[in-house]
Amino acid sequence: MITVLVVAACACLLMIASVLFLPSVKIKGHTLSVYWLPVLIGAVVILCTGALPIKEAMAGLMRSDGVNPFKILILFISMTVMSVYLDEIGFFRYLAKEVLKRAGHSQIRTFIYLYLTVSVLTVFTSNDIVILTFTPFICYFSKHANINPVPYLVSEFVAANTWSMFLLIGNPTNVYLATSVGIGFLSYLKVMWLPALFAGIVAFLLLFVVFFHHLKTPMAPCVEAFSITEKVLFIIGIVHLGGCTILLVICSYIGVEMWLITLIFALSLFLVTTVYKLFCHKKPTIIAKTLHRAPWELIPFVLSMFILVLGLSYRGVSEKAAAFLSAGRWTSFVFGAASTLSANVINNIPMSVLFCSLISYLPQAEFLPAVYATVIGSNVGAFLTPIGALAGIMWSNILKNNHVRFTFLSFIAYGFLIAIPTLLAALMGLQLSLMI
Repeated sequence: MITVLVVAACACLLMIASVLFLPSVKIKGHTLSVYWLPVLIGAVVILCTGALPIKEAMAGLMRSDGVNPFKILILFISMTVMSVYLDEIGFFRYLAKEVLKRAGHSQIRTFIYLYLTVSVLTVFTSNDIVILTFTPFICYFSKHANINPVPYLVSEFVAANTWSMFLLIGNPTNVYLATSVGIGFLSYLKVMWLPALFAGIVAFLLLFVVFFHHLKTPMAPCVEAFSITEKVLFIIGIVHLGGCTILLVICSYIGVEMWLITLIFALSLFLVTTVYKLFCHKKPTIIAKTLHRAPWELIPFVLSMFILVLGLSYRGVSEKAAAFLSAGRWTSFVFGAASTLSANVINNIPMSVLFCSLISYLPQAEFLPAVYATVIGSNVGAFLTPIGALAGIMWSNILKNNHVRFTFLSFIAYGFLIAIPTLLAALMGLQLSLMI
């Protein structure tokens, strides 16, 4: 037990250090993420020392139920590439500019429109994609409109990591936690729409109050003209993303697993695009660009974390932690708070893998409240501190590249002010949802 605890703790600490100080390296002009390397090394050490027998590791990795990490990775990466595809076409940028055109000279109207746009897009795509797309645009827009970018940047980040809990596909942690315990797309939505709504409303009201004094002055927006030139590709992308979402809603009724649906639609998207481009005598370069931006580093990261958690479970650590956190009728609040805090110690994806193991040891009555509360913590925890999610680190790096000053302490100050009430609102919504 001691070996597993020490190795897992060191791997997580080194991973955090990498995320904060060396998230990526440049090799021959290519930027490569390295935050997953400490976790991979930790997994190898656990296997090599026998703390987790290789036979047990293979059985855990290859299991046929929803805990199979390969199925979860396929689901998330497939949904991500469909969203990236639309971003490569310029869909998100075009939508953002159209929204800002309608806001005119009012910062308050701009603030509201951006929050609503980010929220809606996050629900149907992914929080990471929206953050990576909108953050550079907000920096550019604020600079040319000569306004303070912080209210819009914080609002965007909070909205993306609040409304991402609405649908199962909004965050990789949702996907992992729900599918690993057999919760389907529609079953997830029936429970999580109310917590997401409560959290989204509270988060917006807090943001509006906090930044109202910044938004009272009018602005002179400077929005460059932009249009989607590849309209056929846009239609292809929207049809595939929309069709995939519809089938995910009804997959439990047609008896097809979610990972298979997303994989088929992602492959179909690339096939249809290739055929169309060849018909037009052009190279399908958008496919290469999309694949280049896909989060492939999640594969070694999730698999390695899965090995660490299997080791903790095999040595009895997870069972003891579950007994400590078991709280009867208050389980949702305990797991919501614990998952939020843990995400800001080891990041939300490792936290989700770990807590999934803990939840399996809970009494049946506490099972679902703990799962959904952990989903909430994995999303809201992202804007408590920059360590809470990889999106926070990427977001901070984008701000640095655009010369926007936003310190670690500023993140924490806004995070605690907004995340705590939002978390409580979401957990109260969860309690009501589970009672209905």
